[in-house]
Amino acid sequence: MESCLPILLHSLCFVSLVLQISYASDSISAGQNITDGQTIVSAGGNFQLGFFSPGNSKNRYVGIWYKISAGTVVWIANQENPLNDSSGVLKLTPQGVLTLLNHTDGIVWFSNVSRSTQNPLAQLLDSVNFVVREANDNDLDDAIWQSFDHPCNSLLAGMKFGIDRAKGLDRYLTSWKSVDDPSPGDFTYKLDSSGYPQLILRNGSVVQFRSGPWNGLRFSGFPQLKPNPVYSFGFVFNQNEIYYYFNILNSSVRQMLVLNDNGISQRLTWVDRTHDWRLYASGPTDECDTYALCGGNGNCNMASSPKCVCLTGFVPKYPSDWESMDWLNGCVRRMELNCQGGDKFLKFTNVKLPDTRLSWFNKSMNLQECKQTCLRNCSCTAYSNLDISGRGSGCLLWFGELMDIRQFDENGQDIYVRMAASEVGGSSRGNTGARKSTGIIVGVVLSVVFLLSITVIYVKYKRAGKILAFSRQSHSEDLELPLFDIITIVNATNNFSDNNKLGEGGFGAVYKGVLENGQEIAVKRLSENSRQGPVEFKNEVVYIAKLQHRNLVKILGCCIEQDEKMLIYEFLPNRSLDCLIFNQEEGVSLDWPKRFTIINGVASGLLYLHRDSRLRIIHRDLKAENILLDMEMNAKISDFGLARSFGGNESEGSTKRVVGTFGYMSPEYAINGLYSVKSDVFSFGVLVLEIVSGKRNRGFTHPDNRLSLLGHAWTLSRDQKFMELVDPSIASTLNPLEVLRSIHVALLCVQNDPHDRPEMLSVVMMLNGESTLPHPKQPGFFSEDSVSEASSSSGGKHQKIRPTR
Repeated sequence: MESCLPILLHSLCFVSLVLQISYASDSISAGQNITDGQTIVSAGGNFQLGFFSPGNSKNRYVGIWYKISAGTVVWIANQENPLNDSSGVLKLTPQGVLTLLNHTDGIVWFSNVSRSTQNPLAQLLDSVNFVVREANDNDLDDAIWQSFDHPCNSLLAGMKFGIDRAKGLDRYLTSWKSVDDPSPGDFTYKLDSSGYPQLILRNGSVVQFRSGPWNGLRFSGFPQLKPNPVYSFGFVFNQNEIYYYFNILNSSVRQMLVLNDNGISQRLTWVDRTHDWRLYASGPTDECDTYALCGGNGNCNMASSPKCVCLTGFVPKYPSDWESMDWLNGCVRRMELNCQGGDKFLKFTNVKLPDTRLSWFNKSMNLQECKQTCLRNCSCTAYSNLDISGRGSGCLLWFGELMDIRQFDENGQDIYVRMAASEVGGSSRGNTGARKSTGIIVGVVLSVVFLLSITVIYVKYKRAGKILAFSRQSHSEDLELPLFDIITIVNATNNFSDNNKLGEGGFGAVYKGVLENGQEIAVKRLSENSRQGPVEFKNEVVYIAKLQHRNLVKILGCCIEQDEKMLIYEFLPNRSLDCLIFNQEEGVSLDWPKRFTIINGVASGLLYLHRDSRLRIIHRDLKAENILLDMEMNAKISDFGLARSFGGNESEGSTKRVVGTFGYMSPEYAINGLYSVKSDVFSFGVLVLEIVSGKRNRGFTHPDNRLSLLGHAWTLSRDQKFMELVDPSIASTLNPLEVLRSIHVALLCVQNDPHDRPEMLSVVMMLNGESTLPHPKQPGFFSEDSVSEASSSSGGKHQKIRPTR
């Protein structure tokens, strides 16, 4: 593993530079060329550029090599397109393009430049960088092209190993196929920016090794990376660039990092006395560096036997496999978590942090804030400081299994893993008997108070003589739902305890309840001054009772006694969509695949309402707050209090009383009171743009142009800058084709003219790639000013418009 044989073979087998002629200069100008047998040499005499043949191959390549070690090639132009004879010519065109031609003047390779120049110069620098620049401009930041931006299998001092978003560059190492064939091999060593950045070594698409995240001092998986007298190193992470680099501290030292054809990265140092390269460090270093050797929630320790153990609080998923030293399936929790019951954290020290590709981070939080953020998100399984230099700072969160942890003796890092409270240890056991007696007394008193409360409520409603009055009157024929009595609901919700309250809006409050059979329910209890009056209440009961679809919330029954009006729904544990997409901390759990599933779910539910249900339903209040999420994050459309139905071929209507929520209402409805299925289509388009961007339409104003979210999205689409709209927290999980299709479909849905908007059947087909996408026209409410004008013209100043009775 630590052999230098591949590098030495390069030197021993190098067959190329016989009778070569070197230019006195280190550069060529426009119109000049380098033919096979000629070279240019950097000003300090360290590097040489010209034609060569690697190993035993007879193919010819243009490359750069150390002059002191002619076989040590560090960069190649035509890796994938070798010349088969010595007739090649490297030219610099007047526009600043390097071009490699064969004997027929056919182009074998050229430098891909984004701009031309008037007076180009191609120069080999003593840093080993081959640059094309303006002859009178020495600033490398202005270079037209440079070899440092296109590394092969070698990383040298001063090179950036990583991503430049502004220039669209991804600089990484690729192994040669063999010492005789420098074409790209199977191994890549690359900075992965999904989640928090880390270096990942892959064999094809299979992860072989990862460095762990940068922690302010080193990569978490490189405990040996310490300040030293040979080279300095660092990591840059800002909005435009993410990269690792190293610099040599003594100009007389020659050092480089090479990814060999066997997938081993070696840091090599040149020794003048022996005139060869000596190994300084290599990786992977041992068996515990093998990616996910111990599976999820396992910990690899080279000092243990066997090497793999489960983290404290975890046990092997398949014990028989572990007995045979097959650890791939990892470990599972011994005790299930109870997010609502007060989970705790267990500290693990001196470890390589888990895979961060599905992580979330915040650079400004402290460790306590990080802990609380993790506690509030039931999907969060661990947290750690982002930066351990100084007193520590930043927050790094993990979700799901903790993969690829290993134990170090020193220079590892601390991580706090979520555990059931019983796994971490509870309070002191002293005075157990006294506490038990006190608990019994308190329990008895509370039970008596609770029973008395229920009795008082029951007697009150009995004396009123109006139990089930609503259902037994003229509306009874419309109600096709089970009727719950008040006592059942009071019991289920613990007398409408604040601890059971899920949320509250203009209509009243929603409570979580548990029926006697253990079924969880959500109770929507209308307040006395609710904006949803008797008509809207009945409206919701009638419509939702007759609708059955997997993307519509399921109603279980209602309770109507005296002044109480309550709807009983299935309980959906993940709340409403707005709680996640508009919350930076919560939104990380809603990755792009989940968001795309939600988009398709809402579209499917609307299609059912508009076309396939017994009634043609227009929802009229589709918004993020009215999309509920079940355990699997499936979307359920809710709140049908403002819905309207049509019969036969009817598809539109009008009203003098505009009801709904600004930001989601279509222009023709907000301004003129005209509503149709196309009104729901508009609302759906707004919702999709909010899901993609993580921003509310209502209140959004672009700082540069005062565009609304719709206008901003349309402008980005027109300029082919779709991806600038995407919520940064989901960037690592994106499917670009799905994102672009979703944005495009959304813009078609929010076009100003309702006749231009597609129907939901077309929307569903377009989202699934079954239909072509026309170009969208300018959306309604293009600017924030137009939103304000529409709001004023419809007589409302608040986000939610009050329905009138």
